[in-house]
Amino acid sequence: QVQLVESGGGLVQSGGSLRLSCAASGSFFSVKGMGWYRQAPGKQRELVASISASGGNTYYTASVKGRFTISRDNDKNTVYLQMNSLQPEDTAVYYCTQSTATWSLPLKPGSWGQGTQVTVSS
Repeated sequence: QVQLVESGGGLVQSGGSLRLSCAASGSFFSVKGMGWYRQAPGKQRELVASISASGGNTYYTASVKGRFTISRDNDKNTVYLQMNSLQPEDTAVYYCTQSTATWSLPLKPGSWGQGTQVTVSS
């Protein structure tokens, strides 16, 4: 069972930036798609961004396009989410997930991390 550990969350002012990291254990990282979900209080968990195993394909939900960038380093078994121009509506717990597939739309989440809180103040 893969273990996913997120880091990089915190409190930031509106317009600021954060970079989330998700370190994965196991030997199958480079052949699995990865994704970031978020869940705000009282709302359903939503897919924010995903990336294929090779990094050649990415997906972003409409509300973060142009502001967030997902990337991965297969040598370090780590996936990143660079978040710029953060807004209060981006406040949520952000979860890393490893897909059960190399690439798919929609993402097929398998294992989950414990989540990291992102809070954007106005």
